[in-house]
Amino acid sequence: MMEFKNVTVAGSGVLGSQIAYQTAFKGFNVSVYDINDEALNKAKERITKLKEVYKADMSATDADVDSAFGRISFNSDLAKAVENADLVIEAIPEVVSIKTDFYEKLGQVAPEKTVFATNSSTLLPSQFAEATGRPAKFLALHFANEIWKNNTAEVMKHPGTDESVFNEVIEFAKAIGMVALPLHKEQPGYILNSLLVPFLDAGQTLLAREIADVETIDKTWMIGTGAPLGPFAILDVVGVTTAYNIVSAKAQATGNPEAQKVADLLKEEYIDKGKLGRETGEGFYKYPNPAFAQPDFLK
Repeated sequence: MMEFKNVTVAGSGVLGSQIAYQTAFKGFNVSVYDINDEALNKAKERITKLKEVYKADMSATDADVDSAFGRISFNSDLAKAVENADLVIEAIPEVVSIKTDFYEKLGQVAPEKTVFATNSSTLLPSQFAEATGRPAKFLALHFANEIWKNNTAEVMKHPGTDESVFNEVIEFAKAIGMVALPLHKEQPGYILNSLLVPFLDAGQTLLAREIADVETIDKTWMIGTGAPLGPFAILDVVGVTTAYNIVSAKAQATGNPEAQKVADLLKEEYIDKGKLGRETGEGFYKYPNPAFAQPDFLK
């Protein structure tokens, strides 16, 4: 069985940065790839902030967090970013054309040994298997947000994935502190998002229909189920842009007018106004002191 030592994370957004830092924290050499220096500088800021989070949540020492950061390099040259990669984890936007183009380029420059894994939340590996040029060494590896706490890793093969590659990636997931969750058949949304996305869709649809406001919808869910967060608080963690990409793709694929209504709402009332979620300080709520965290919110 191949042992992964060098890992490239392609895409340095919220989750890409988390995957990179968690992997480095567990002792792997990590190369972060993104399309330009501006994106990489933002990634460095995100990952630097994770140092304090790991000290608080993981009881990590200064030495732990600094040595993890020291195992990460940053590259905007794809060939250089993957030159030693045993594994590439792709965490780029949920847009089919962007992912297809990326895999076609990646397949040309990555070493023959390299295994490719997509962190796509909603798209299937079989959609991109041929574009990779190495379908047997390609599968999905999906993480939940706040990876260091919500440490699930859904490992999903497509019909052409080599069984040994599937098992290698399961072992890698365990090695970086995840609970590995094998999926033996393709399922849009895997397990987590098969459960989560319809829930988030329902919340957004209630808002778009003007049934109730954000706080009332979240409050209803939190009181009724005992859950710590409602759908809109979760969407602020996921990021409004990701939610928009998913519902917009659904609207285009199905011609569903309700999905289009949600997409328009997200774009006009949130994205166009810079309200992208927790990371930007405002989404459906304002941070760092959102209404749902206030002691009287559920009264």
